[in-house]
Formats: sequence, structure tokens, C-alpha cells
Amino acid sequence: MADGQPARRVVDILTGAWQAQALYAVAALHLPDHIAAGNTSAAKIAAAAGCDEDGIERLLRLATAMGVFEDTADGYRLTEVSELLRSDDPRSMRDMAVIYGEEFHRAWGQVVPALRTGTSGFAVAFGTPLRGYLETEPGAGEKFQKAMNAGNVFFPDVLKAHDFTACRTVVDVAGGSGMLLSTVLREYPRLRGVLFDLPHMTPVAREHLRSTVGSDRWQTVAGDVFDKVPPGADVYLLSRVLQDWDDERCVRMLSVIREAMPATGRLLIVERVIPTDGSGLLALLWDLHLLMAAGGRERTLDGYGSVLDGAGLRLESVTPMALETSLLVAAPA
Repeated sequence: MADGQPARRVVDILTGAWQAQALYAVAALHLPDHIAAGNTSAAKIAAAAGCDEDGIERLLRLATAMGVFEDTADGYRLTEVSELLRSDDPRSMRDMAVIYGEEFHRAWGQVVPALRTGTSGFAVAFGTPLRGYLETEPGAGEKFQKAMNAGNVFFPDVLKAHDFTACRTVVDVAGGSGMLLSTVLREYPRLRGVLFDLPHMTPVAREHLRSTVGSDRWQTVAGDVFDKVPPGADVYLLSRVLQDWDDERCVRMLSVIREAMPATGRLLIVERVIPTDGSGLLALLWDLHLLMAAGGRERTLDGYGSVLDGAGLRLESVTPMALETSLLVAAPA
């Protein structure tokens, strides 16, 4: 390496958190919304946001260097990046930026205690695990689901990776807001769906499914995936759920699903697969983030194969999707 390059690399990595927090501030203060409304000067943007003009001007300058905005002769303009941070964009990632800048930023602040004890950084920072926080903190569950939805740009890839034409029923296990289920149901109008999740999550799903699918092709069922799930469906969906649990609990969950599946059924798993060749930085980042957020983990392909095998399932296929996610299709062994 040339002189200075290792030091520059260290500085670039260390200041990456500053860029993330700058992006959080842009989202939390609704700056893309204010610019879209016609406030294009730093003074007008600051006034619309209720902020100090000097601070906003400096934030805009940094965000422009990051590619979030464009500084033109006529004022600040949105880029493709900041369009994704607008509140009214159907692809909006604003809610994701907010929870990553608030709760998850605090969780990562406890990375050293988390690594020393094996406890999630979130539990150290908030005094309760993420799951308990979502159940007891007013508005936290909905905030978390909105953030999860914002990161679901790979859901359309599920439709490319698996053909649902011959299916009649699909159950989305721990389906959250119902965004994956609605994506499938809208593409296959003859398909009926069931969203299965804990009681405090189903109201959010009902609202989303009513607005996107209608009211006659789906139902929500409340329950615990470690006890039982609705039986007899052609396809079961499990999107980013295994990542939250250790191997023992994953085998228990998958065994419950296997018991509910008919012999011809399939289980579609959406997760990130840790590469064994050193590539795929995003999967490795998310793996450590899961320890910080919920005490969870990503797995290698062999790791997923092991928990599936323990539940009487076999891995049938793996299809790469956007943002280093994969669709794993499993069948009864």
C-alpha cells in the first residue's frame, strides 16, 4: 500500500457511522419532503424543518457530497437516493433510516458489551430485548414493521424465483405487516392467503392487506409459531425470521411448520446466506447487526441445511435475490 492508504482506510471506516447519522438526520427532518415541496435554498429548507440555518446548510453540503442531494444554480434538488427518503414515495426507505439512526444506533453503541457477554446490544442499551420492547413500547411495533417494509425491495424477486400458479393457499408465517403476502396475492389473483403472527402484529397486517389486496382473499390468524401454524397450505412463507433465533429454536419452529405442511407442500425462506469465500460484505454486516439488534444471526448454506434437516425438511433450491438476499425452497424430507 502507498503511504497514507491504511490510515485513510481506518478513517473512512470510522467516519462511516457519521455518514449514516447524517442520512438519518436528513430522513428524520423530512428534508427530501421539504425540497420536493419547493423549498430549495438552505434558508427555506431550514425554516421548513424548524432548524438552525447554519447547521442545515452544513448537513446539506455533506449530504450532497454523499450523493443524497444535488446542489444546482437554482438550489438543492433531489437525487435518486433522496427520492427514496421521501415520505410519499411508495418505495420509501425513510422509516428504515429513522429506526437505524435511533434504536439500532443505540444498540450498536453497546457492541463491546454485547460481544463480551453474547447479549444483544439492544438489550444492553434499552434494558430489554428487542421483542419485549416492540410489545411494550407504544408505537414501537408499527415503527419496526415500517422499517422492515422499507428494506423489502427484494420481495418482487420472490415472484421471479418461484412459480405460484398451481398453488391455492399460501401462509405467511410471522408475516409482519403482510407486505410479502400482498406482493404474492396481487400477482396471483386466484390465490388465497393467511397471515400468521403474534396478536399485537396482526392489526398492522390487516390494514395493509385491506388497502393493497381487498378483503375477500385473505385472513389473519394470531398465534405462536413455536406452538402451531395453520395446516394444509400449498406454500409457507418465512421471511427473515430464522435470523432472529438460535439453531435449537429454529429447528423447533421449522418442525412446527413441517408438521402443518402436506407432503406436496413447500417452504419458501427469505434470508441472507453468509458466503464462505469472503465475498458479500452486506451479509456479514447484517450478521453482526442481528447480534446487536436481537441476538440473532445469519447462516451459511450449510447452517440452513442443518436446521432444515433437523426439522425433517430438505433444501431443494437456492436463488440469489437483491441486496444479497436469497430464496431457499425446502420440501418435506
